[in-house]
Amino acid sequence: MNPSPEEKGAAKLSLVIPLFNEAIIFDQLKRRLMVALPSLPAPVEVLLVNDGSTDETGNLIGQLCRQDTRFVGIHLARNFGHQMAVCAGLEYASGDAVAVLDGDLQDPPEIIPAFYAKLCEGYDVVYAIRQKRKENPLMRFFYWAFYRLMAVMTPIEIPLDSGDFGIMSRRVVEALKAMPERRRFVRGMRSYIGLRQTGLSYERQQRAGGQPKYTFRKLLALAADGIFTFSETPLRLATLVGFCVAGVSILYGLYLFFQRLIVGYNLPGFATLAVGLFFLGGVQLICLGILGEYIGRIHHEVKQRPPYIVDRVERRSEASSTER
Repeated sequence: MNPSPEEKGAAKLSLVIPLFNEAIIFDQLKRRLMVALPSLPAPVEVLLVNDGSTDETGNLIGQLCRQDTRFVGIHLARNFGHQMAVCAGLEYASGDAVAVLDGDLQDPPEIIPAFYAKLCEGYDVVYAIRQKRKENPLMRFFYWAFYRLMAVMTPIEIPLDSGDFGIMSRRVVEALKAMPERRRFVRGMRSYIGLRQTGLSYERQQRAGGQPKYTFRKLLALAADGIFTFSETPLRLATLVGFCVAGVSILYGLYLFFQRLIVGYNLPGFATLAVGLFFLGGVQLICLGILGEYIGRIHHEVKQRPPYIVDRVERRSEASSTER
């Protein structure tokens, strides 16, 4: 059994913070991190992952890294997406414990010490449970529905209302890094690993400024990755729908047969045929779409392309940036 951070003494803690076009709130993030870091009971490194930002975020990260040795800038070659940025941070994190939080300050860095303290009790994962979200009611409903749908459809237990915000032991991070898939849903992968996990509730704040980077389209793509990556239930549902439609068609055919044979009623056929064809066509397209989601992911995996590419890494201790 690996020793806990508490058993190791002053274990090193890494904070992974993905950033995409967050120049407008970068100073707020910096101030709040400077207040929160001294309260942590371990040496800390902060990995600021620049996910292909097109504003001044990259320059601000570089300035901060040159001023403070605790900060490391990881610049991706382009925008690979939030989940890939998190994975890039995990790849470079050297701490015995690694915390992940968003850079928009909806995940308050001030509660990281509470997560670290809980980890030191012997847990391998301490995840955040979101309470009293500040999004509009429609988005809150979609989030609520997504997590419940995931709970029903996936064979592993993914905690309700929990995102990537949380803290993990080194052995969980190593297990995540060893997973070869290219389409990544970090909170699901974290749950798949198992080990000792627990949750801590917190009140999710509004963005400190700027616009949300997760558009509705990106949220749908993330939800699709979560469902189609961790569940074969959609395929089984497609099969079930096929059997149901076939069963209804057989029963309706028997009904028409007896109507014609016994009652002698000649049912006009064009409208019935047209409705039946459109219905069956819709079912077939839905089933093909479900198959397409899985085939697309297989196609993505077999190409074996790297899930992200790092342009450079910035540290104050180095004379110049390193490249990977």
